[in-house]
Amino acid sequence: MSRAVDGSKRKSHRKKILKQAKGYWGRRHSNFKTAKDAVTKALFYSYRDRRDRKGDFRRLWIIRINAACREEGLSYSRFVAGLEKAGIIINRKVLASLALQDAPAFKAVVAKAKTALEA
Repeated sequence: MSRAVDGSKRKSHRKKILKQAKGYWGRRHSNFKTAKDAVTKALFYSYRDRRDRKGDFRRLWIIRINAACREEGLSYSRFVAGLEKAGIIINRKVLASLALQDAPAFKAVVAKAKTALEA
């Protein structure tokens, strides 16, 4: 078997890692050993946080819906129960955008939920 001399695979691997670490602070962008750790951690965080973002947005939508419901004299949980009883199926993202951008439409939805709760 022939002997590898130039180590091109090793060089390209190191180059790839250092390119990913571009812009990192201190030795993390120039020293392979520390750059490797920093890139590994950064990739782990980005993977994890792409999944966490979904929950973050859901929490934000619930906060916005709750605030708009409280102006109408209803808590978020009672509002959702009213929607369930009224048979209204609207997701939280749409409800939050209604609460922010189209207040009269949101008030109409709250009114439907209130009448369903009273019945």
